[in-house]
Amino acid sequence: MSSLVKEDLEKKLFKPLSQNLYEFIEIEFSVQDRYYLCVSVTKNEEVKIIMVKHYRIGLDEKYEVTKKWSLNDLRMIDGKEADTDNPFFDLHFKKVYTLEAYSCASKYAFVRTVNKLNHAYLKKDLRIVNFDSTYINDDSIWSSNNKDCLVLMRICFYAFSLVCFSLCPLSL
Repeated sequence: MSSLVKEDLEKKLFKPLSQNLYEFIEIEFSVQDRYYLCVSVTKNEEVKIIMVKHYRIGLDEKYEVTKKWSLNDLRMIDGKEADTDNPFFDLHFKKVYTLEAYSCASKYAFVRTVNKLNHAYLKKDLRIVNFDSTYINDDSIWSSNNKDCLVLMRICFYAFSLVCFSLCPLSL
């Protein structure tokens, strides 16, 4: 489903704006409509964070840009609580925007993409606080192209290690 939405967003909104869509997540913003938080790069290599409203007119899917920011203006991303499964986070521009991602995994996927694009294009000191850095940085051993599996992979690794250690004979 999400790949179809991404393809539709690219075709109807980002390609006409001459931008490449790198990541989008669904956010809880309104009860009636769907909203997406998108990260794109213009052909001038400017990274944009865009809030998009998704609605239908008859059978036709429509997308409307409701807010647009430059990554250069982003001062900080606050994940609220790194120790809990929490979908809330703040984007600090001149104003602070409190957002709720659809899931904690999608919140981390968004922040990983912003961090990666910051290193690739801006190389500025972007403060990312109250996130588990293990899941944010690409140099982590837990990095993966399938980022939704990071937590599951880590749990499996620990479970496997516990089984191996419990089966090892102890010599006294």
